[in-house]
Amino acid sequence: MLKFLRLLTALIACVLSNAALAECRMGAVDALPERALIHLPSKPSTVAMPLLVLLHGSTSNGAEMLRDSGMAETADRHGFIVVAPNGGIPAGRGFVWNIPGVPTVTGALPPRTARDDIGYLTGLVDRMIATGCVDGARVYATGLSGGGRMTSLLGCHVPHRFAAIAPVVGLRAGRPLEGDPDRVDPSTCRPGIPMPVLAFSGDADTTNPISGGGAPYWRYSQTTALARWAALNGCSRPYARTIDASDYEQGYTLCRGDATVAVRVKRGGGHSWSTVDNEAMWAFLSHHTR
Repeated sequence: MLKFLRLLTALIACVLSNAALAECRMGAVDALPERALIHLPSKPSTVAMPLLVLLHGSTSNGAEMLRDSGMAETADRHGFIVVAPNGGIPAGRGFVWNIPGVPTVTGALPPRTARDDIGYLTGLVDRMIATGCVDGARVYATGLSGGGRMTSLLGCHVPHRFAAIAPVVGLRAGRPLEGDPDRVDPSTCRPGIPMPVLAFSGDADTTNPISGGGAPYWRYSQTTALARWAALNGCSRPYARTIDASDYEQGYTLCRGDATVAVRVKRGGGHSWSTVDNEAMWAFLSHHTR
């Protein structure tokens, strides 16, 4: 009986300890170097909340992305945290993301001394989880243009960290194939586990045209990227549907692990966040956990 009581006491202490560790410590969030680029919902929870990593476009910055996307207001409605960090390479009036082996909008490859942005972003997520305010099973990523390409890279290389991704005017599935840039180099995107994807784009985008072409970092079409993610996720049923007079969707279902793949296209939409329905994005992302 004494041994049983000791065991029970130890179990209770363990549960209480874990509960304490799970409690959201706002002071720890306030101490993070990126605090100015973190938006907490208007009514934050005392327990771990979902996290959306929001990545700016090339030559922009996190503060502009947080302002222009309207994601702070969406977070207030649904009770999740948003972090909008800056890219690791200064460029123009802001920053660009380090996507190894792919030229930035400056036309140059990332310098060898550039920050490892995959390592930085996963480290940032880990630091936020350590505050007790972020649920590690509900971490998501989205981003605009160059941030959309960086979001795609995260899905390719660290799928265990992100439960779903939603690239905006920047869906990729690896580098363009050397010698045939209208195709994907399959060796540069091998996530190993299914990755749910919902992308957004506009059919009048001349910067990252959905039909392909454009700058060296773009080249292959959105349809090619979509098909590659479908293959990676083991999807077997393609579909197309009209959402409303302005938007249509193409994608794949019957995928491993419920990891559907789709893109919503805005008719007449350009290269901007205006192609996005924030509510639809969050409904998709929040459906998935790791």
